[in-house]
Amino acid sequence: MRDAIDRQSRKKHRHSLKLKHQLEKSFAVDDHLVGPGHPCFVIAEIGQAHDGSLGAAHAYVDAVAKTGAQAVKFQTHIADAESSHDEEFRVNGFPQDSTRYDYWKRMEFTETQWAALAKHAADKGLVFLSTPFSFEAVELLERLGVPAWKIGSGETGNLAMLEKIAKTQKPILLSSGMSYWKELDEAISVLSGHHGKVGVFQCTTSYPCPPEKLGLNVIREIGDRYGCPTGLSDHSGTIYPSLAAVVLGANMIEAHVVLSRDSFGPDVTSSVTIEELKVIVEGVRFTEKSLASIIDKDLEAEAMADLRQLFGRSIYFSRDLEQGHELALSDISLKKPGTGIPAKMLDRYIGRKLTKACSEGEQLKEDDFS
Repeated sequence: MRDAIDRQSRKKHRHSLKLKHQLEKSFAVDDHLVGPGHPCFVIAEIGQAHDGSLGAAHAYVDAVAKTGAQAVKFQTHIADAESSHDEEFRVNGFPQDSTRYDYWKRMEFTETQWAALAKHAADKGLVFLSTPFSFEAVELLERLGVPAWKIGSGETGNLAMLEKIAKTQKPILLSSGMSYWKELDEAISVLSGHHGKVGVFQCTTSYPCPPEKLGLNVIREIGDRYGCPTGLSDHSGTIYPSLAAVVLGANMIEAHVVLSRDSFGPDVTSSVTIEELKVIVEGVRFTEKSLASIIDKDLEAEAMADLRQLFGRSIYFSRDLEQGHELALSDISLKKPGTGIPAKMLDRYIGRKLTKACSEGEQLKEDDFS
């Protein structure tokens, strides 16, 4: 009851938001429709798993193409445009980098290299996505012709960059880790000022994310609040949240991926392997087919009449009995197949007298009694 009231409240909030364009229930990312009634859009997040190696980045494209995921996603960092020597996040994780700025610098690719990665993804049948972290990165990716934008959780409050991105009129997939609802409302208001093709991921900025912090309940809350496609951006390092999210109505799944658990990098413990990503995709498709197949329990049982008889139980005599014997529970066995008087009717015969002698192993029949 409380959940129904909360959902109604969130839907009322949706109508109270001042949006220039109402968010669309579904939209296209390249050739893929995203939203209710369409296959869940699965994104393999590479992030910095390539560790600055262009060859490794291309290897990831090849590996992801074998999993069934629809998209491969990178992160486009331009150190001079986004970082300073004061940035403290994960400063001591890499012996070759004195500062976080140095790390971002090492993760950079040239525009030509990014273009080659995008073409490689397209040649493999994958949607190429990359998250921008600066105006310059937005401009670079726009020149490459990315079909949609994936916005990281840390950029939700970067309203100026969101405005710039929204002006491209391309679909926007927004992560929500670290955000208050009020901040998400502000971001949605900015994006909807240009179009309604926005999807929102529930995301918890924790690496790896424990099960009690996943916030799977928020997936439905996002859908109720904004009326848009919803998803889960998962950092648990396991296959389970993605499958659970689809059951709860997620239209998009993003999972960090590594080639091996022995890989080097900050996100290894928060990532699934390529083999596990393949299991996620298979599990998502299996779950979707199951959810879409409505079963009528009675019709299903009727269609299984032969099996019901095969596995059913009939009443049999467990020993030789004389005429006039009063039947007791110890006189019978309940055995397969269910071709005779069904076991559920046993009480009808206990205490009745036999009108003829009966042998062990015979099925009980109505004419055995007066």
